[in-house]
Amino acid sequence: MVTAQAPGKLYIAGEYAVVETGYPAIIVALNQFVTVTVEKMADYGSIVSKQYQENSLLWQRDGDAMVFDNRDNPFHYILSAINLTEKYARELGKPLALYKLFVDSDLDSDDGKKYGLGSSAAVTVATVKALNKFYDLQMSADQIYKLAAIAHLDVQGNGSLGDIAASVYGGWIAYRSFDKAWLAAERNSHTLAELLEMDWPQLQIDLLEAPAEMRLLIGWTGSPASTSRLVDKITIAKAKKRAQYEAFLTESKAIIEQLIKDFRAHSLAGIQAGIRHNRTLLNNLADFSGVAIETPLLKKMCELAEAKGGAAKSSGAGGGDCGIVLIEKQQPIEHLLSSWQAAGVEALDFQVHLIQD
Repeated sequence: MVTAQAPGKLYIAGEYAVVETGYPAIIVALNQFVTVTVEKMADYGSIVSKQYQENSLLWQRDGDAMVFDNRDNPFHYILSAINLTEKYARELGKPLALYKLFVDSDLDSDDGKKYGLGSSAAVTVATVKALNKFYDLQMSADQIYKLAAIAHLDVQGNGSLGDIAASVYGGWIAYRSFDKAWLAAERNSHTLAELLEMDWPQLQIDLLEAPAEMRLLIGWTGSPASTSRLVDKITIAKAKKRAQYEAFLTESKAIIEQLIKDFRAHSLAGIQAGIRHNRTLLNNLADFSGVAIETPLLKKMCELAEAKGGAAKSSGAGGGDCGIVLIEKQQPIEHLLSSWQAAGVEALDFQVHLIQD
């Protein structure tokens, strides 16, 4: 029997632009985990999860046909991770086995609602890590990232894969996405083992260190959002309003590159300024795309935090889920947290998760 964990994540800055090749974002891993246990079985295999037994299916009409959207269904990410990890194992000459795969998750609320912590990425990474141990594949962190990224991309079809990076490497990271068109082309002519050894164009993952005096606060709106569908809507807007979208990308890149410098300089004031600038930019994106990124409750959460000296914005795709606040550790927060509670925002008591070597 083997067990592996992968942490959840929150985007700090750079959302939406990061889905484009080479555009930066800052992401943080949290101490909430998906845990996958693999136990060898003699006669049959199984996949079991307490949290995902009654996962809902979303569907639309295409004419009279029902078309299902499986991108928010964790089982599809588990199956994709199993398929690709076992393909890699076969390429290495490893015999395959029957096993029970058990999944346990901290990334949802007690009543099953998603916090927006990247559960699909975490379950993909945890599955790959567990099978890496089970089959003794001896993959490096870079190889685990690449294999999990392919598995996740095969299901979701869009996104930056930055949440995969956070689940693999932990801590605060500066992330730039690889060229997905290049990967699609190379998969036609290379084995999986070869792909995992190659340099992926534009991919960059760098660990950052937060200023010692900085505190991260997380507010949850209680309203789950679908990253995949929000990214779909931005993709449509991108095609219709190309010039505005290109201007958004240029400004986002400048903001995040300065934020990375401020992290490296341990400048809390600079980081807070960058967070506020990024919030304004995302609200501009929402205006010209028609996508509701900062919901009324996220806006209220941010306003209450700003009044207490924090720099606040939505996290990730927005549309619900969480917002983040970066505030000086010595700043009293009790009144802020009580005002959040009165407004319907739940403060999540999660900490940054650093992966030890």
